[in-house]
Amino acid sequence: MTKLRFSKMHGLGNDFMVVDLVTQSLDLRAQEIRRWSDRRTGVGFDQLLAVQPPSDPGADFRYRIFNRDGTEAEQCGNGARCFARFVRDHGLTVKRCLTLETSNGMIRTRLLKDDRVEVEMGPPGLAPAEVPFLAEFAKPEGDGLRHRLSTADAEVVLAPVSIGNPHAVIEVDDIVSAPVKRVGTAVQSSPAFPEGVNVGFLQVVQGDFARLRVYERGAGETRACGSGACAAMVAGRLRGLLDAEATVSLRGGEVSLRWPGEGEPVTMTGPTAQIYDGQIRS
Repeated sequence: MTKLRFSKMHGLGNDFMVVDLVTQSLDLRAQEIRRWSDRRTGVGFDQLLAVQPPSDPGADFRYRIFNRDGTEAEQCGNGARCFARFVRDHGLTVKRCLTLETSNGMIRTRLLKDDRVEVEMGPPGLAPAEVPFLAEFAKPEGDGLRHRLSTADAEVVLAPVSIGNPHAVIEVDDIVSAPVKRVGTAVQSSPAFPEGVNVGFLQVVQGDFARLRVYERGAGETRACGSGACAAMVAGRLRGLLDAEATVSLRGGEVSLRWPGEGEPVTMTGPTAQIYDGQIRS
């Protein structure tokens, strides 16, 4: 066995084990990730983030995300912020602006002076095939965005959105009493989302402020979900409920979002926090 160096970080309480696989070598296995994610016997985290050399010469690093159940995710906005701070703090780069290669395209980050990071997540995908979302399993609501989905445990009206990973945004009147686990589980098990889905529950308070809870694919409800906040911003803006710039409040804190409209990238700005550095046997 070898000792693997890692950092424990979080963005708004969405916590990560971040591993440098540029100067270290490791073949990540699902069984090992599940063991490390245990909050009683392991490191404990929502996702593991791997820093790797890029395969694309236009990128600074390859950014990989693994859920606590060992499955690999395409995108994580809170993780991208922590990733950008990690590579700078650990001497892997001197750059403040980075291009990161993900499994679903490039994203760009900019490290600000107060440990906040701005992430340009790219334009959202709204066509069902981009999510992916199989519209034949639901009924269109008539606004060109939302669909009514019936499952054994719930009937909901949702907006499917891709932020490099699949999201379903559900508008609610009260975020506190929203049946996040029950409805989130039901939507995730629907054949309408063949690659699974992150389910967001959005309460719009006013044009520049909303509240959100997210039941994440492979992780359950987390304290924050950056890509989920971006998806909520897109859905709320297309519905005429949110302004081009808005704050989204999650259980772990707030992120600032900007989205000019269709075809434009979603930009998110939020904090990062270093918890500790450690070593674990692999």
